[in-house]
Amino acid sequence: MKEINHIHMLGVGGTGMGSLARLLKQAGYKVSGSDKKLYPPMSDQLAELNIKIYEGFSEKNLEDKPDLVVIGNVITKDNIEAQQVLKREIPYISMPQALSKFFLNSRTPIVVAGTHGKTTTSMLLAWCFFSAGKEPGFFIGGVGNNFKKTADIGKGSPFIIEGDEYDTAFFDKGPKFLHYSPKIVLLTSVEFDHGDIYKDLEQIKKAFAKLISIIPSDGLLVYNGDDENIRELVKASKIRSLSYGMSPVLDYFPSSFSFSGNGTSFHLKGPNLSTNFNFAMFGEHNLQNAMGVIAVLKELGMSDEDIEKGLTTFLGVRRRQEIAAEIKSITIVDDFAHHPTAVAKTIQAIKVKFPERRLWAIFEPRSNTSRRNIFKEEYVAALSKADRVVIGDVYCSEKIPSDERLDVRGVAAKIMRKGIDAHYIPNTEFIIEFLMRNVNKNDVILVMSNGDFNNLISKIKEGLNKRKIV
Repeated sequence: MKEINHIHMLGVGGTGMGSLARLLKQAGYKVSGSDKKLYPPMSDQLAELNIKIYEGFSEKNLEDKPDLVVIGNVITKDNIEAQQVLKREIPYISMPQALSKFFLNSRTPIVVAGTHGKTTTSMLLAWCFFSAGKEPGFFIGGVGNNFKKTADIGKGSPFIIEGDEYDTAFFDKGPKFLHYSPKIVLLTSVEFDHGDIYKDLEQIKKAFAKLISIIPSDGLLVYNGDDENIRELVKASKIRSLSYGMSPVLDYFPSSFSFSGNGTSFHLKGPNLSTNFNFAMFGEHNLQNAMGVIAVLKELGMSDEDIEKGLTTFLGVRRRQEIAAEIKSITIVDDFAHHPTAVAKTIQAIKVKFPERRLWAIFEPRSNTSRRNIFKEEYVAALSKADRVVIGDVYCSEKIPSDERLDVRGVAAKIMRKGIDAHYIPNTEFIIEFLMRNVNKNDVILVMSNGDFNNLISKIKEGLNKRKIV
């Protein structure tokens, strides 16, 4: 391959691809990219970096003759621009391959993987390093409220990567995380997800088993020992490992913990450790995330004082229990939750954070898994933890065969039979009308979707500002 100066990116608007564009720009490469349409926050990040962006795909986007093309996993083989890359025999690689090739060879990759909690855990780990005066590299699938960015080359040896089990590209159907050569893996959870590419839980477990198998003999697996599926995978592995979780039989566990208005306080027991910590996040799942981070940091020699500083100053990640607005004594919370386990844990955490307040759960089935009739009963159980429930329509429902599509009307009816007021409202304008008629002072409105839910939060804000709330 000739010397690489100009790198072009197909699908640059995605979080991962946009993050890679930032790293490549930092490293001094000429970077350009194309996508159907770009949205904040990635559009803002790319604009700040002064990266040339083409809106829409076309063979004309390749006229500058890039030396290498990075093809994102949203790009299909019949994409007109991808076809031209193949036809012109321009060298191309996937996003994970590019990350590995350009940034991981001389670093210590720490891969945070799992069905849930990857983004928050990765960002917390990166922030603890930064608050301790160290500068790791990081590549994370969300925007942190401390960093305001998703990736950075950094200067130290550690490079923190959010490891995704989704497929790599149209020419590589293996999981992204297998490209990252991890020295340390932090594994948060293993459940069935991504029903569009994985047939069942066994296929998911095989993917994570492969990840564990590529940890080198001098590497480390830090894992959530409360997770039965992970315990099964660890039994089959000979790699050195440390467990964390709520059970006292694990390597790291809280001998006591409590939630307050400031977050979480807990006393952590571990190998040569018995220390009080405070953490500015809520919910048992976030406590587990923090314990996993602490286990990694202690292994790397960080002091309790530096860890505490990171935990107490962590501001979280956008769209993870994020307070979107406080209007007329009503709190609006924005969250990315879409898997039923994440929905349940998010509702529980918000109820802990806002006790004695009525909680509305507004949910959009938008992800490839949530749109399918895989977890109907699990969604009933998860959403039933709220006081009032509104379920929107299945996103792009016409793309899912009717016999495979989530029966949202049936989910709402089953929740209603449990004595909880629940409604299926397919149109966001009607959701707004319903909320404006029924919300009261001190209510908490939790909106959960892995997309923008047709700009629902902005519409709720607008409605609350116009209406008199009693």
